[in-house]
Amino acid sequence: MKTFYCLLPLLTAHCAAALSLEITPRGTGTCTTAAFETGSRLFANRDYTLAEPPAALKGMTFLRAPIEGVKLRCTVPGEVVALTPPDVPRATSIASALLAQGFSKDADMPAFQLFGTNAHECVAVYRKNLTTGETLKLGKWCVVLGLAHATVNSVVNKPWPENTGERLDNNIVLPEEWPPEDIDTKADAPMPVPYLDHPPKIIRIDTGRQLFVDTFLIDTTDLLHMYHLPEKHPGNPILTCETALERQTGIVGGVCRPCVWWHPEKQLFYMWYQAGTYFRGTLALATSADGVHWTRPALAVNPGTNQVLPPGFQPDSYGLVPDWACTDASQRFKLFTTRPGLPQPAFSWVSADGMHWTGQTQTGAVGDRSSMFYNPFRKRWIYSIRSSFRGRSRHYRECADFLAGAAWADSDTVPWLAADRLDAPEPGYAHTPQLYNFDAVAYESVMLGFFELHRGPENKHCARMGLPKLNELSFGYSRDGFHFARPDRRAHIPASRKDDWERGFVESGGNICVIAGDRLHFYYSGCRGNMEGAIRPDGSLNSQCMYDPNAIGLATLRRDGFASLHAGASTGHVTTRPVVFSGKHLFINADCPQGELRAEILGADGTVIEPFTLANCRPFTGDKTRAPLTWQGADDLAALAGKPVRLRFGLRRGAFYAFWVSRDAAGHSGGYVAGGGPGYTSHRDL
Repeated sequence: MKTFYCLLPLLTAHCAAALSLEITPRGTGTCTTAAFETGSRLFANRDYTLAEPPAALKGMTFLRAPIEGVKLRCTVPGEVVALTPPDVPRATSIASALLAQGFSKDADMPAFQLFGTNAHECVAVYRKNLTTGETLKLGKWCVVLGLAHATVNSVVNKPWPENTGERLDNNIVLPEEWPPEDIDTKADAPMPVPYLDHPPKIIRIDTGRQLFVDTFLIDTTDLLHMYHLPEKHPGNPILTCETALERQTGIVGGVCRPCVWWHPEKQLFYMWYQAGTYFRGTLALATSADGVHWTRPALAVNPGTNQVLPPGFQPDSYGLVPDWACTDASQRFKLFTTRPGLPQPAFSWVSADGMHWTGQTQTGAVGDRSSMFYNPFRKRWIYSIRSSFRGRSRHYRECADFLAGAAWADSDTVPWLAADRLDAPEPGYAHTPQLYNFDAVAYESVMLGFFELHRGPENKHCARMGLPKLNELSFGYSRDGFHFARPDRRAHIPASRKDDWERGFVESGGNICVIAGDRLHFYYSGCRGNMEGAIRPDGSLNSQCMYDPNAIGLATLRRDGFASLHAGASTGHVTTRPVVFSGKHLFINADCPQGELRAEILGADGTVIEPFTLANCRPFTGDKTRAPLTWQGADDLAALAGKPVRLRFGLRRGAFYAFWVSRDAAGHSGGYVAGGGPGYTSHRDL
């Protein structure tokens, strides 16, 4: 949702300073000003009240803003004073962000108790002289003092069709301010997806196979819209705990959170995974020619093992992406790793081979189980940061330069994803579903997301029983990289809920899938739990048994098989919204061995363009993930390139998964291929 601003002046109490600010709040609640006196309410959306202030600050005018922070723009210059906790345990501090924005810590004024009695409720004093036009972005949490006048920008929703920001490949136009900051962290409604409510007048379909995962492409249809589940491999699990590295925790141990990419130079699948169970192990590498049978290579990082992280560094979670387009060979692989425990800085790394890592760069603070992925549609690195609105949730951070953008402040992130009212609780569990993790990858024309839903029980119950948390994976789809549609709320890779290797804690490890011929491969880990070891001989609780043992499995799905349009005995139709393309060969993915699929092309006035009629179309009958559709009387679609048209497909007795207009007769889509696979030499189908 885009915004514009309405100026609402606030006359403040008398203040000797001339400083005037234009203010945009970031959270819920309004901004007001008040005198900095004992008992004053400090935040617009919290009940904390000021303890005894230092004499030098007492009576100054302060901004009572939402605790999430504000954006400030100086309209009359002067000195601004900011109060935030020091970097101590449990503190939500923006001290580093203040210093990065030119503030100086007041060495003559000691820290004082702003409210409460805890160390993390004390604050230090920072000062900065602002010039006219200078802007600041202050996050959670900070109190601003010293202003003489404030003008609040009241955020008013502006219609999505009036956006004038970045234009994407599909002709979606983003708001000028991106990423959006309008996610309501209190509401439990499903995330709005504005480009579905207001699609482009003309959709460009030059990038990738066009999937029916939502209604973006569909103008009218009488076909049945169906969603599909991956099938678990009969030989699961495909990787189990076998080595000392994987048993290093002192309990049963395990292998978990697989991240699989095709290495076109080596002609192998590479699987990075956590060896030794979550936050008590390391990262390791396995390789495979077929994506099913895996070998652990002996590597030099920790001789005699397949470890790929420096010894002594134990990650809680990670995200790993090969950057095949990178011109610097030493940065061909990107890695993000978190530490276990409370919110704290994580680390971003680069590597030439995915095994030896350099450039270790400290990031902004994140919660454990945060991750990272790449959005090639916008050429942005995305950090999926664990946060805590509506239980476990996600904040969003994007940057164009992986290492330079790793240093962020809390104010540089925005609320993003969470479970909502459509995520059904597990029957019998008194637990509201939460979003445990979120990963994504570019697949053809969409960003494909994995929502890891935590359905309970809480850790304390799992630890007492020696059973894993009930986590499962569900698909989501985005065409702008931020707003994700979730039309099918089933668990696409579910936990078994029985005493086997995937009883619970089903997780991904970053990249979601690779392509193996006509199938997509999804790798995931599951956990059995260790009931026998949960209670030690002395009667004490061994809480690690809820995470143990782990193994890795495989699920597969037809290429493009997330959703399809179905027809029975009589012919049904689907007509697209107006589209434009630069290619000249129409291809489809369909399964209709006992039926047929045809197409015709309509002009702007709705009439069929000769000779591209249903009657002239050579019908497709069969089951193929890539097949051409052609017409008698036309060699190709070159005459229609660049012109807005509609495609109308007629389907009888079959399923229709995708279509695209290729630039070549071989049917390359120009789209993104997730983790790649045999036959692909880059991250795109070119």
